[in-house]
Amino acid sequence: MKFRTQKTIEYKSVKTFPATKVSSASHHRARKNLSKETGFTLIELMVVMVIIGLLAALVVPKFFGHIDKALQQDAQAQIELLGQALDLYRLEKHKYPTTDEGLEAIRSYLKKDVPKDPWGNPFIYHSPGEHGEYDLISYGADNAEGGENNDMDIVSWKYFK
Repeated sequence: MKFRTQKTIEYKSVKTFPATKVSSASHHRARKNLSKETGFTLIELMVVMVIIGLLAALVVPKFFGHIDKALQQDAQAQIELLGQALDLYRLEKHKYPTTDEGLEAIRSYLKKDVPKDPWGNPFIYHSPGEHGEYDLISYGADNAEGGENNDMDIVSWKYFK
């Protein structure tokens, strides 16, 4: 049987040197150089802020354009759902509600109350309509007849694209 022998490792002692006094001028220069290298100047920060502002100015309008289109598509979808409720009313009552009865007449055919358009305005209902048996209209963001872009009217007789 062989026994393993352990090797011993010798460590050499490390000499320490007494602290040397550094002149205050050289210490100040070293510290001054260190502070120049680690920070940003006010001009550099201003340049970065201007670049971020320019990028935001380009991106934000495109983002809000998508929001406007989504609101218009939501109005079109709500008009289609109200049209389905009006068709159910007609199947049961053999006529559409009159303009005076309005959309409140189809409340029992909806899961919730009669919705407002995405801009918080009531839908306009006419029966008989100028473009069919009934007309459903959302006047858009401006709540006025006519308009373009976000103010465009969303109607039941033609589809929003």
